[in-house]
Amino acid sequence: MSKIKSCSWFDLVNPDSHKIIKIMGKITEITEKQVLLSVGIFLNYQDNYTTSKMDIKDFYKATNPARTLKAQNVEDQKCYIDFSKVRGEDIISTIKDSITVWNPDEPTCNLFTGHIGCGKSTELLRLQVELEAADFHVVYFESSEDLEITDIDIADVFLAIASRISKSLEKIVLEEPKKFQELLQGAWNILNSEVTGVKGKFAGHDIGYTVDGQKLSLSLGIGEITTKMKSDSTLRTKVNQYLGPQKTNLLQAINQELLEPAISKLKQQGKNGLVVIVDNLDRIDNSVKSWGRTQQEYLFVDQGEYLTKLNCHVIYTMPLALKFSNEYGTLTQRFPEEPKILPMVPVKSSDGKVHEQGLALMQQMILARAFPNLAPEDRLNKITEIFDAPASLDRLCQVSGGHVRDILRLLNPWIMKDKKFPLQSHTLEQIIRERRNEMSLTISDEEWELLRRVKKTKHVSDDQGYQKLIRSRFVFEYRDQGELWFDVNPILAESEKLFESGYPGFKD
Repeated sequence: MSKIKSCSWFDLVNPDSHKIIKIMGKITEITEKQVLLSVGIFLNYQDNYTTSKMDIKDFYKATNPARTLKAQNVEDQKCYIDFSKVRGEDIISTIKDSITVWNPDEPTCNLFTGHIGCGKSTELLRLQVELEAADFHVVYFESSEDLEITDIDIADVFLAIASRISKSLEKIVLEEPKKFQELLQGAWNILNSEVTGVKGKFAGHDIGYTVDGQKLSLSLGIGEITTKMKSDSTLRTKVNQYLGPQKTNLLQAINQELLEPAISKLKQQGKNGLVVIVDNLDRIDNSVKSWGRTQQEYLFVDQGEYLTKLNCHVIYTMPLALKFSNEYGTLTQRFPEEPKILPMVPVKSSDGKVHEQGLALMQQMILARAFPNLAPEDRLNKITEIFDAPASLDRLCQVSGGHVRDILRLLNPWIMKDKKFPLQSHTLEQIIRERRNEMSLTISDEEWELLRRVKKTKHVSDDQGYQKLIRSRFVFEYRDQGELWFDVNPILAESEKLFESGYPGFKD
């Protein structure tokens, strides 16, 4: 065996050393066999080093279902997957164009809907970045932070919007909003009369209104009111009883004393306008108001016309179930455009065949969380470092039905149960069975029959029963070349109940 010059062990195992050839130039004698053995160890170390970059705990955090990808975040950008090609339309571009191209100087109002957890917030945050790049001032907020979603009134929504806008514009000096001052003073009087110790004295800027001789910033003043309204149902009722009949005056005050002067100042600064994105309104509870109207119908149908009257560009998220309500026709008459729907990612076609492109994108969604710095094609070579077989990843994607949060709600407990790579397929099957059992507990015989019909026809009607199936994510909505079709959540689709004889009162 010939002798060659040796190297340090550091040269062999240092993961930053990519040129093994440098090893051969070192001095001392070892055999070729020893070098080859060392190089083999080095290459194996490098491979393990690359894998170890995705620690099981890091993967768990990266796949947190509650995490919303933010377009402003560089790391989140690496995990973002563009599903628009398989969803049938780039809805975000459509909304953006309606604002920036077709109506930059005229107020617009768009409704945006889809299953809860299907990726609406991620897309809206992308829209925010794109609108800001087009020189619009954008106010994005999650309405659930400001509103009590089980009990919402139109005045609550207006106050939340006004609060968020004024907070984002605090550096802009506006005239004192006198009409707004009167309305908010009345609300403060109610708070002061109902709650001991509420003085309303806060340091602020020179815009706003006066309480006990102290000048408040507009955002701080409204914020205090909305905070107390959210936390106290009695106060909320009393303030809404006061503001509700004056919603026209409230709307007029917001437009004339906040929006119009603010937009004028923004344009002086080179901005093209103001856009407000109200997220999470799709999560409002569907409980029935005291007069018999559901909350969702009250806000978007009865009060829909008022929601369109803000003199700026506004985007509201809307509950998907309303699309299947008997009131949907009335709703569309209240708003200038049909609601924009973000459908599921198709992992199979309506004929039951695998949707290869949709499945591939769902795979990339998971792999990007594990290997964000790799190219899509390189990630595919790493599947078995995370899963015991490629079929396990396929199974995860298929059973999710293309729901981007549900796939993470299956993956996260899978990681917790296995605690190490590669994740085992039998654990996933256990999680699927558990999830199916949980979902099945709340389904009545009549609803099982509705599910059988959806499975057979791929359609739903405006029946109240179907609304619950949509709301509960028992049925998913897809789009294929402009045509909508529906299917049973794949977790339920494997239930034996779906293949039992039908409910006696049901006729095909």
